[in-house]
Amino acid sequence: MSENVVEAKTDVVLVGAGIMSATLGALLRQLQPEWSITAFERLDAAAAESSDPWNNAGTGHSALCELNYTPGKPDGSVDIAKAINVNEQFQVSRQFWAYAIDNGILADPKNFINPIPHVSFVHGADNVKYLRARYDALAGHPLFAGMEYSESPEWFAERLPLMARGRDFSDPVALNWTETGTDVDFGALTKQLINNVAVSGGTVFFGHEVTNLTKQSDGSWIVKVRNRRTGESRKVHAKFVFVGAGGGALHLLQKSGIKEAKGFGGFPVSGAFLRCTNPDVIAQHSAKVYGKAAVGAPPMSVPHLDTRVIDGKQGLLFGPYAGWSPKFLKQGGIMDLPKSVKPNNLMSMLGVGATELGLVKYLVGELAQSPADRIVTLSEFAPEARVEDWELIVAGQRVQVIRRKGMGGVLEFGTAVVTAEDGTIGGLLGASPGASTAVPAMLDVLERCFPQQWAGWQPKLKEMVPSLGVKLSDDPELFDRMWNWSTRSLELDVVSDIEAAAPAEAATV
Repeated sequence: MSENVVEAKTDVVLVGAGIMSATLGALLRQLQPEWSITAFERLDAAAAESSDPWNNAGTGHSALCELNYTPGKPDGSVDIAKAINVNEQFQVSRQFWAYAIDNGILADPKNFINPIPHVSFVHGADNVKYLRARYDALAGHPLFAGMEYSESPEWFAERLPLMARGRDFSDPVALNWTETGTDVDFGALTKQLINNVAVSGGTVFFGHEVTNLTKQSDGSWIVKVRNRRTGESRKVHAKFVFVGAGGGALHLLQKSGIKEAKGFGGFPVSGAFLRCTNPDVIAQHSAKVYGKAAVGAPPMSVPHLDTRVIDGKQGLLFGPYAGWSPKFLKQGGIMDLPKSVKPNNLMSMLGVGATELGLVKYLVGELAQSPADRIVTLSEFAPEARVEDWELIVAGQRVQVIRRKGMGGVLEFGTAVVTAEDGTIGGLLGASPGASTAVPAMLDVLERCFPQQWAGWQPKLKEMVPSLGVKLSDDPELFDRMWNWSTRSLELDVVSDIEAAAPAEAATV
């Protein structure tokens, strides 16, 4: 192993080449084109971990169908506050992607985003009552206009033939259907954004792992990087560092020593999907259909029968099936979890261990499932599912945020932006809705970390995201204009010639 040390300077270091770093890099190229940007990715390709299309559901989370964003209340009504917030965030992402298409940052939108109906599905009298209440709460809202509701078996069979075949409709069913949903290939999107960073003057290193972050007296950072192929080390001086390393972000933020990262822990949950291998079955379903999570299951485990569009081919996934590994990355190490336990987060970790026994029980049950058991779970959605038509694939690792609360900790199912008080470093922890809210999350990082530039950036920011600073919920006319513009630019009003075929092998990462 070479011990050579290469010194370099840059304005911005991006750690990781996933959707978050790629988005931040693309934003900064527009805002400060003269700044030097250097990205380091430990693997040999962009979007090779959680952003890879086979490692996530690609829903384009807009809360149109995900029932965990609309919990029921004791009085039978439904709380839609989180659904509205998630949808608002996704509209911000849509606007930036539309701007990026219009201005040559991104090419061919069909490469990464396609129209697919988003559907909520329940069965059983109590669940039907809940879904009706959900529809009543959302359908009149500007961001959810066009949502349909039905309890009709005939309507069900017409729109979801694969799910209707063999179903006993004496068990009542209900659907919320939104025609204007999307499927997003975040892997393809990430690659386009990273390419833009590179061709516009940035530098991207693959096979390079950031191993340490050291704060300097002037507020800058020394970023230690190792070439995983040659073993060569380099030290890069950076004025600003963004840690967009997915499950690897917690370790690096801990190494940075910033007080804002203290108390945070991580709980890794792996996932798997059944992927359909029968083209005839794939062709019978064209929707993202989400159900209700099992009692005791975490929100990220909401089952869904999920049409994907990857490399121009239509595929079909069902899951997720939860698993467990101490790794924080799919290509991480088994010591990731133990190494993350520090004196400042020990009580947070122990507190969650004592309060999340239901989650532990759920994970143990999931790990004990046989192939036949998984098909039984799938049959709730597709009653005539056959084991020979599906294969099990391992999805990405998700590291759920553990945040300090009192003397203990609480497990959070979401994303958390962490930034230093002086704005010289920022990072992102957590999972869903994750990628779908990459643009608002990175705008949050920019506002927190560059307060002196933020005011001067406003004109350009409002070119990229015209609704910036405005809740579209409060301005239906603006929402209509933004929706129509982004729909045209992203070609979501154009039906693409998608090939319905068995999916290719899972991307090697």
